[in-house]
Amino acid sequence: MMTISRAASSLFLTAVSFTAFNASTAFADETSPEQNNELDPIVVTATLGPRTVGESLSSVTVIDQETIRKQNPRDINDLIIGQPGVDITTNGSYGKTASVFTRGFGSESTVLLVDGIRIRSATTGGAPWQFVSPQLLQRIEIVRGPRSSLYGADAGGGVIQGFTQSAGEEPRGWVSAGAGNFDTQQLGAGVSGREGRNGYSFAINNFKTDGTEVFEGGEDKGYRNTSGVASLSHELDNGGKASVLAMRAEGNTEFEGGETDFAIQALGAKIDLVASDYLRSSIQFSESRDQADTVRSSGPSTFNTRTRSARWENTVVAGVHEFVLGLEHTTDEVSGTTDYEESSRSNDAMFGQAAFNFGPTDILLSLRRDDNEAYGAETTGGLALGYAIDRNHRLRTSYSTAFKAPSFNDLYFPNFGDPDQKPEQAESVEVGMSGRYQTWFWDVAVYQSDVEDLSLTDGQTAGSVPEARIRGIELGSGLEMGEWRLGAAVTLMDARNPANDKRLRRRTHQTARLDVDRSLGAWFLGATVAAQGYRYNDEENEVRLPGFATVNLRAGWEFAQDWTASLSVNNILDKQYVTTRQSFGAREDYLAAGTSSLLSVRYDFR
Repeated sequence: MMTISRAASSLFLTAVSFTAFNASTAFADETSPEQNNELDPIVVTATLGPRTVGESLSSVTVIDQETIRKQNPRDINDLIIGQPGVDITTNGSYGKTASVFTRGFGSESTVLLVDGIRIRSATTGGAPWQFVSPQLLQRIEIVRGPRSSLYGADAGGGVIQGFTQSAGEEPRGWVSAGAGNFDTQQLGAGVSGREGRNGYSFAINNFKTDGTEVFEGGEDKGYRNTSGVASLSHELDNGGKASVLAMRAEGNTEFEGGETDFAIQALGAKIDLVASDYLRSSIQFSESRDQADTVRSSGPSTFNTRTRSARWENTVVAGVHEFVLGLEHTTDEVSGTTDYEESSRSNDAMFGQAAFNFGPTDILLSLRRDDNEAYGAETTGGLALGYAIDRNHRLRTSYSTAFKAPSFNDLYFPNFGDPDQKPEQAESVEVGMSGRYQTWFWDVAVYQSDVEDLSLTDGQTAGSVPEARIRGIELGSGLEMGEWRLGAAVTLMDARNPANDKRLRRRTHQTARLDVDRSLGAWFLGATVAAQGYRYNDEENEVRLPGFATVNLRAGWEFAQDWTASLSVNNILDKQYVTTRQSFGAREDYLAAGTSSLLSVRYDFR
């Protein structure tokens, strides 16, 4: 087993081997949120409570509503690909299986939340990234690095949380329609507002396309997705709030040899109570579902999973210090055409967080104990230190542990699973520094993760690496000056199996992204360049998939009051590239789409 002394040695070696950076960090006064802007945002995912990015002592990237609207993404991958520490592979375009690797950890080790509700499949262990509609999201927070001490299993690489439209003070709404090549069509509408103490928000989006070929010489494979979200809230007399949320996405995706009818769903009810100026409490009940009915030449199959959760958090404020204690109970259930040895399991957890402030020094401690009836008990923790050199520069360092729970497929799939499989274990250290000024910021972070029993399961093949070592450096910067808005990110990573000195399969060693936008009165213009280095599709590093870069262009025109027309052209150079190759059968490349365009018109009303 790994030891604390080994982690401390890794921290020292990392600190002297690299320089430091992360994305979006600042020294800000938490008591003055009006001073925060897009360059100094408040986030809630990195810690158990709202803090500026710098105060969270974490590596965080925020994608705001303006960015989402201007980039007019086809799916969530368009927004997060190339962000610091984030790498994506897909089995084709438009609704085909997508895997999100965060800091070299597998897709099952990145937690996906929507308004605090976890979205995943209990059978595969991973999140259905390809089915999440970005048109329903107002904001995305990407937190990199282990967060098991806050969110439990599977947060070894990080947490990505999407937030739906919140209720504003004034009623407002929107409708949009778009069309593009590959017979792509998109329709959407939404409304939100507040009546007295009651807030509401509703939105719906329909996307469908004939798609493109998955394998060279094959037929186009289509995709359709109808998504909706509804939320209601009521402000209580004591300053608390009660709220409910419902989100659902359903549709069909075709692949070579078959098709799948899918549905993902999240339901949640939460009440925030304020006992005094020093004590507040929240209780949340939620349920998420992942359903898939697949028809292929070998026959039909059905996989339905349901996760129910109850979470209780209590926050105590003592001057400038803050303490959080909580309990969480989760139950996973699976059903369908596959006969699993076990069809349900429960997990009970206790967790806590302590945030101390001593002038320019911040200390964040977190600890969690999970007890799962399928694989036993796991304890995870974290320690982070931050020091404000001055109002513009901050240093931070952290040590944390994490684990990935074996999925139902890992444990019980017939002729595949191993009921004795142990959770993936990880220890990580990080050193970072950031600078924030009036119109721009920079951030750098270096990290190392040592992982035991790293899972390589991808839905096609199984396997694990007894020990893995992941090292990396992330750099990011942003600028807002006049009519210009720029963002840049570079990630260099080395994810290896020390036993044979081979790279971990399907992980690229470098990514980069550049976003440039310019407002010109009623017009706006923008471009995104995203690049990924080469990767290996196999453990032996014999099947190399070349690197690539794509260029996306966009333009918009407010041609009348409250009316906007926008055009986005992705992969304008028609670059042919692949990120994965089939691991069985003919072992063909999964092709990405060529040039795709989408022309949209939107009307905002009040």
